[in-house]
Amino acid sequence: MSAQPDGPHGPLIPMPDLTPDALRAAVSRIAPSRVPALTQHLFEATTNAQQAQSLAPLRAFVHSWAVFIAIERYPERAARLRDLERIVDAGDQDPTEAIAEIHRIREAAEKEAGL
Repeated sequence: MSAQPDGPHGPLIPMPDLTPDALRAAVSRIAPSRVPALTQHLFEATTNAQQAQSLAPLRAFVHSWAVFIAIERYPERAARLRDLERIVDAGDQDPTEAIAEIHRIREAAEKEAGL
């Protein structure tokens, strides 16, 4: 896991290495209810990689869960993302600003994860 700055609003955990085992361990610490989804996604990615003879499904798995962890390890950022997603899903107001902020959150998470 890579070191991250601590502070009053610092991350719950350091950003893990981008391996299935490290990602699983991180998810089990910050969102244990999501471990079955991660396990299922890894199984599907492995199966698809074997069938396609391509690492692309495994890369997509790592990308997806690394971004999830990068977001969820900051509870305030995770809560904000959920609020923004509710705004978009509700469809009762112009979602342009919410979509732009979602994009910024995901870009920051990708950068933190080293993607």
